[in-house]
Amino acid sequence: MSHDLAPRPVSDSQSEYSEVALPNDANPLGNLLGGRVMHLVDLAAAIAATRHSRRPVVTVSVDYMTFLHPVHIGDLILLKSSVNRVFRTSMEVGVRVCVENMRTGVRRHTSSAYLTFVALDEKGETTAVPPVIPETEEEKQRYDDAALRRSYRLQLKERARERSSTRG
Repeated sequence: MSHDLAPRPVSDSQSEYSEVALPNDANPLGNLLGGRVMHLVDLAAAIAATRHSRRPVVTVSVDYMTFLHPVHIGDLILLKSSVNRVFRTSMEVGVRVCVENMRTGVRRHTSSAYLTFVALDEKGETTAVPPVIPETEEEKQRYDDAALRRSYRLQLKERARERSSTRG
């Protein structure tokens, strides 16, 4: 079965996901666990990657992630994701996390992350992904920045490979 590799606009992959922060995911301070936020980020990114590739996807890496504000129990967590750039078989997906106090309506940006995914074919092997077409100025900037981040990720990967080969 051939897979359609026609370029697709970023807007085809844009996804929004939301969830209420519940007590079973809280730390002793009454805030959402950072690991739970990371799980939601991975889920939101996977949705965008799947929508773009129309294939099963797996997470390859997660770039540096910060937590700017705590997520309090009862807050609404809002995640927006989209594919920033495609590199033949891999995709960089950006995720922005905001939190909304539903009683006041106040929203705050709490986290952002970039994740790399690959798409899989029917045999579970890595497969080519359709190119992405950035249309807005913001999408074009994220597209350009993704190439810089990829270069940096590849440098880190090579350094790690070199270190592991010298250890034995």
